Amino acid sequence: MTSDPIPDPAPGPSGGSAGDRPISRKTLLKAALVATAVPLLAGGGVALARDTGAAGVPLAPTPDCDDGDEPTHDQMEGPYFKPNSPLRTSLVTAGTPGVRLTVSGYVFGRECRPIPGVLLDFWQADTNGAYDMSGYAFRGHQFTDQSGAFTLTTIVAGLYPGRTRHIHVKAQAPGSGILTTQLYFPGEPRNNTDALYDPALLMNVRSVGSGKEGTFDFVLDVAQDPTDPTDPPTDPPTDPTDPPTGGSWAAGTLYNAGDRVTYGGVTYRCLQAHTALTGWEPSNVPALWERG
Repeated sequence: MTSDPIPDPAPGPSGGSAGDRPISRKTLLKAALVATAVPLLAGGGVALARDTGAAGVPLAPTPDCDDGDEPTHDQMEGPYFKPNSPLRTSLVTAGTPGVRLTVSGYVFGRECRPIPGVLLDFWQADTNGAYDMSGYAFRGHQFTDQSGAFTLTTIVAGLYPGRTRHIHVKAQAPGSGILTTQLYFPGEPRNNTDALYDPALLMNVRSVGSGKEGTFDFVLDVAQDPTDPTDPPTDPPTDPTDPPTGGSWAAGTLYNAGDRVTYGGVTYRCLQAHTALTGWEPSNVPALWERG
């Protein structure tokens, strides 16, 4: 089993407004080293965005796992990413071996306002440190709810040569770029030797019975105006009274699960209620549309 390669310098996370320079992993690592450690709560856990944002100070974006400074999309996911993962919040069944782990949290923008409808795509190794490349075991995507929250049911990722325990994730807010990053476990001996390990990406993890519970808040580099209450909602519409749609796909249209459209001469069925955006055409987002 090969380890995730150490990436060459490349662009950093995208999704900021024009003229904003995203904060890179390198910058945050330097800041973390100067500060000696990531900020802690009174209880000893890693500070969460929901807590640090209460001070009214704009949040720093969750760092991408690369050392660059310019926007990027999906160049740093490692060798084991597979597109078209299933839509699901649980990656395990009753018979899945491994220590059960539930990861929950929120996705915020820079002003600590939650972002609904964020696409989160998770993948990880099994308890033996192996990735499933023939199927979709320990792979799945989901969307944050109207409060910006998510929950993932999985297991503690196994170890393989060269890496500490970690969970991969891609996060994409509607109309924004993709953040590709990794979540890490506190107290792991290999955290000290893994070249990709970043203390800013530590989850809060506690033992609950025979399993574990983890929390982590993502902060996407999405500009938000905290003083404007008239901002239109960004979450996918779920009102069952919305009229059914059909015909050709069109940006700006409200689509519900089950709606069918044509695009490029092909018929697609909507998998997840959303507002269509330029760049999310059916052929580009299999998480939202399937042929048929």
